[in-house]
Amino acid sequence: MLYWSKWIPAIAWLRNYSRDNLVNDSLAAVVVTIMLIPQSLAYALLAGLPVEMGLYASILPLVAYAFFGSSRTLSVGPVAVASLMTASAIGSVSAVGTADYATAATVLALLGGLMMITLGLLKFGFVANFLSHPVVSGFITASGIIIGLGQMGPLMGMSMQGNSLVSLLTATHQNWHQAHFLTASVGFSCLTFLLLARFWLPQILASFGWGGRSIGLLTRSAPVLMMMIVIPLSMTQELAALGVATVGSIPSGLPAFSSPLVNWPLVKELAMPAFFIALIGFVESVSVGKTLGAKKRQRINANQELVGLGAANTAAAISGGFPVTGGFSRSAVNFEAGADTQMASILTALGISLATLYLTPVLYFLPKAALAATIIAAVLSIIDWKILGQAYRFSSADFIAVVLTIVITLLAGVELGVLSGIAVSLGLYLYQTSKPHFAIVGQIGESEHYRNVERHDVTTFPEILSIRVDESLYFANAGYLEEIVFDQVSRKPLLRDVILMCPAVNIVDMSALDALKEINARLDDLDIKLHLSEVKGPVMDALQRSDFLEKLSGTVFLSHHAAVNQLRSKLS
Repeated sequence: MLYWSKWIPAIAWLRNYSRDNLVNDSLAAVVVTIMLIPQSLAYALLAGLPVEMGLYASILPLVAYAFFGSSRTLSVGPVAVASLMTASAIGSVSAVGTADYATAATVLALLGGLMMITLGLLKFGFVANFLSHPVVSGFITASGIIIGLGQMGPLMGMSMQGNSLVSLLTATHQNWHQAHFLTASVGFSCLTFLLLARFWLPQILASFGWGGRSIGLLTRSAPVLMMMIVIPLSMTQELAALGVATVGSIPSGLPAFSSPLVNWPLVKELAMPAFFIALIGFVESVSVGKTLGAKKRQRINANQELVGLGAANTAAAISGGFPVTGGFSRSAVNFEAGADTQMASILTALGISLATLYLTPVLYFLPKAALAATIIAAVLSIIDWKILGQAYRFSSADFIAVVLTIVITLLAGVELGVLSGIAVSLGLYLYQTSKPHFAIVGQIGESEHYRNVERHDVTTFPEILSIRVDESLYFANAGYLEEIVFDQVSRKPLLRDVILMCPAVNIVDMSALDALKEINARLDDLDIKLHLSEVKGPVMDALQRSDFLEKLSGTVFLSHHAAVNQLRSKLS
């Protein structure tokens, strides 16, 4: 049983499942189901798909993740950024006639799911580290702006197409005359209601002594309260007959399970977008899962998360859905509502199933402008302007990375935005590690501690140069190490020994090894010996597998203090 729980995490929580757990999970499922219905419909429209696909993407994927995901409170389903990326990916495919929208969406989910399962089984969970937090925040912020602006069309009854800031602004300017007054009235009324519920209602409820958890649940249920108002209004006032676009007829019943129609040309077109959607979704899900898991002291396994999210997307593909991932808002609601395990997601899937069976006739009258308002209100929470100020104060490199990601995403679209985010993240890492921090160190008093001569009052010796290396050594900074060493050597005419202090060096690759050999040879020509101190075990193992230690002119010392004392005694 222990072996199988490694592959199916649900076995671990099912083994000790109790009646109290069921009560908590059931209450959370009711709240999340109510929240998920309008979100699912809205994100399907955002992806350019029939609204029922949003409901389908919120049934079987939840069950699949419940069994294979490592987080006990993460709630998967359609989310804003993934839906926008889906629309961008399948729009170009459908435009050239490779496949229809719905087929392309299911194939996109299938490809992303299979990629994530494969990467999870191969223990590639570390790919989440390829995108830095500032870059991800910048990408999501820019995507939120594009999503919000793109929803101004359905909010006001205009037809708008575009996946970048320029194209959307141009479409808004060109189609402004199409705005429908009644549609805009409904849309802005719904948006105002949602914004007041988010920013004003919590203060009112708090003044009456309501608790933070109750306030959070009620404010996040605002989209459902809005639907309870606007649907009867649409029915009684016949808004559809007055020109207000409504959701219209939705097929009732559960989705038909079938494999997507896959062909090689379609796979070639969608493989790269599927990878980007999977990568962004995985990074976002892991972040949310870790945040919520820490509050209950639960660990998240990144490799298992790849498998769980891959299973959810594969399930979406065979049940008529589109790409899904873990959403922060619904996961936070699930957590605050008291969910103990993923049984809450299974019960939520049951609730959505009942909605597809019995509520679709009522949803016929729901104005699309109301769903646009739901999306705009939702993306306001993912637009994070504070990241600019934080990055500016903390690191100029991070600030440049955030700004570049935001600008490229806004001007060139989400796919190039993801590419630029990956490129900027890797470029930032290479830049920062190509010129790592090196410190000339000296002895503090009579102690065994050695610190930076520029920060502390220390004692140095003209015959000994101590350089502390504060980064692993690899191809990008090997040349810089040589520059630092010989720049310092040129300033010390009495120099006889150079000690590289290596407590922060975790890796030495072959390029760095060649650089060390070159430093050793050039110093030897100058009658200066090269020594190493405080070398870590794995690095020492790597050096012993080469001939570097045999040619080393000096010695490898266990401690830097011992190196300085021994060399001083020889000099005296």
